[in-house]
Amino acid sequence: MNGRPKVMVTFGTRPEAIKMFPVVHALRTDGHFDVKVAVTAQHREMLDQVLAIAGITPDIDLDLMQHGQSLDALASRILLSFGQVLDDEKPDRVLVHGDTLTTMMVTLSCYFRKIPIGHVEAGLRSGDIYSPWPEEVNRRVTGTIADLHFAPTQTAADALLAENKAHEDIFVTGNTVIDALLATKSKLETDPALSKGIDTALAGVGSKRLIAVTAHRRENFGEGMRNIAAALKTLARREDVAIVYPVHPNPNVAGVMNKQLGTLDNIHLMDPLDYPNFVRMMMRADIILTDSGGIQEEAPSLGKPVLVMRDTTERPEGIAAGTALLVGADCDAIVEHASRLLDDPGSYAKVAQAHNPYGDGTAAQRIAAIIASRHRLT
Repeated sequence: MNGRPKVMVTFGTRPEAIKMFPVVHALRTDGHFDVKVAVTAQHREMLDQVLAIAGITPDIDLDLMQHGQSLDALASRILLSFGQVLDDEKPDRVLVHGDTLTTMMVTLSCYFRKIPIGHVEAGLRSGDIYSPWPEEVNRRVTGTIADLHFAPTQTAADALLAENKAHEDIFVTGNTVIDALLATKSKLETDPALSKGIDTALAGVGSKRLIAVTAHRRENFGEGMRNIAAALKTLARREDVAIVYPVHPNPNVAGVMNKQLGTLDNIHLMDPLDYPNFVRMMMRADIILTDSGGIQEEAPSLGKPVLVMRDTTERPEGIAAGTALLVGADCDAIVEHASRLLDDPGSYAKVAQAHNPYGDGTAAQRIAAIIASRHRLT
């Protein structure tokens, strides 16, 4: 290896970009590495929002998104296109994140060339290959091939050990989403203009209790989305509540929500928010309803109760700690648990004050130091 090792950080979606921009900055600050950023852009506009705010310009942008893309078509484009990137760039190590199709296919492309993979947010497991789908298999395949596993929690590390991963290759780092959240929260405190969009949208909410919503998971398409819409419609009948919902553009989501909720005064449907506006929304919310993964980690750092609208979660630490409640995409359960949090101060305080198990905001620094050590640079 001549000179500084070339480390390529890869991602393709908005959530990955949020969780990986602290890693990019930490690696560049460390100074030991030649850092390259390569994006597949399997989500285009939502990815670009984060890159602009994070101050990151990709070195390689494959721009692979196509409207209505199937999973197998996207997978084949990532595998072939990224293979060419690897042949041209010849990185010494590639970092991937979490559980996206980009993550799995980049990992396979590296495997075919014997390029070592570091997996950020490794070890999350639901135990059900169809929930979340296809994310559970994406992360399992990646975990089979990676030689460095950056587990956000001890529970995730234990899952990797149970799969016979070597102890010396597993590192509990915390989750980099907490790094991103705290950095963005700090920016908002010094520059409120960053969240002008959501602040303007919520100007009329006043003293109402705010329920923030995200829902976009594939396993909730169809009946699940209809059930979530029905629950929101019921909660919106309360005079003390306002609901804000940045709606994912996928027609399986937007079609249902616009039809069912678009005319209700107490529900504010809006386009997806950039990350500072999204963080401000979470800061303002009293309760968060989500089928997302990352929000289960972010909300506890802000002291916000989370109702997880999924049947399973690969983040059991939040459930165990009491920061999140698993309610499924079930109308009655969502309404029941949300109403209890709104009406019972004791129940609310118990969830809002629970311990956050997901990290302290220094995960990216730990990851950079571990990679430097593995490459004998320290």
